[in-house]
Amino acid sequence: MSKERLQKVMAAAGIGSRRKCEELIAAGRVYVNGQVVQTLGSKADPARDQIVVDGKPLKVVATHHYYKLHKPRGLLSDSEGGERRTVLDLAPAGTGRLFPVGRLDLHSEGLILLTDDGELAHRLTHPRYEHPKTYYVLVERVPTTTALLTLRQGVELPEGRTAPAEVEVVQELPAELALSRGPTEGVWLRVVLREGKKRQIRSMTAAVGYPTLRLVRWALGPLTLGKLALGECVPLTPTEVRALRLAAGLAVERAPAASPLPQRPGARPQSAGRGSAGRGSAGRGSAGRGSAGRGSAGPTRGLPRRPRAA
Repeated sequence: MSKERLQKVMAAAGIGSRRKCEELIAAGRVYVNGQVVQTLGSKADPARDQIVVDGKPLKVVATHHYYKLHKPRGLLSDSEGGERRTVLDLAPAGTGRLFPVGRLDLHSEGLILLTDDGELAHRLTHPRYEHPKTYYVLVERVPTTTALLTLRQGVELPEGRTAPAEVEVVQELPAELALSRGPTEGVWLRVVLREGKKRQIRSMTAAVGYPTLRLVRWALGPLTLGKLALGECVPLTPTEVRALRLAAGLAVERAPAASPLPQRPGARPQSAGRGSAGRGSAGRGSAGRGSAGRGSAGPTRGLPRRPRAA
């Protein structure tokens, strides 16, 4: 193998996203052939060089693993939750080192991708690739035409102006979507972002006078939540993996090894890997069903309640 940038080698080995790997390098936690490396852009050959991360030799991953998870409200999506439960506590036992791609805050719910494919995580989360992710957002009332236009064109926030987004009022949610307990009265918006600032949607809607009451991520590029039950974590199908990698502009791997069977929603694994990923974004072509024209629908009070899980 030829030499490649160290953070790319680490990401390919499942250590984490490239951003996380860069943090590890800068912190002096990575050694190459016995020498600490803290310069970003340093190169290494995993076939020839001895690479050690946090005292453990780097192992090249031959086949990656991919899972999708329906994150409930009240669960951390960060892989380093300390004493609090995280999304990795819902991963099947024996999956090895996984990390979440596309974080959601404590009070948000929906789709999380768990993988050890650092290159895919980088492509899906780095802002320059502009891969969309689709959300359903509950607000109290129908936004004005001016508010909707501002959300679509960009909102001025303390950290800078947001990128253009797709925003429309919808009359119903996807039929397959199972919601956890929480508010359902109000107006649902379908929002598609191509960047991933922290708590971006909540900040955007608050800035135009319509605070977010509830936030559900439905899709990460071509990957949707589908009929996944609340708290359920299942392996991606070969078709889903292929679609994700193609959307990210990556070569399609050979068929992955059999993944451990998923546990019941809420079950704790006996062991689970730890890692981290950057903020989420995904590839084009993701949209929930049942959307209406922009700004054309009224309040959707009393939406049919979906099957719920605690």
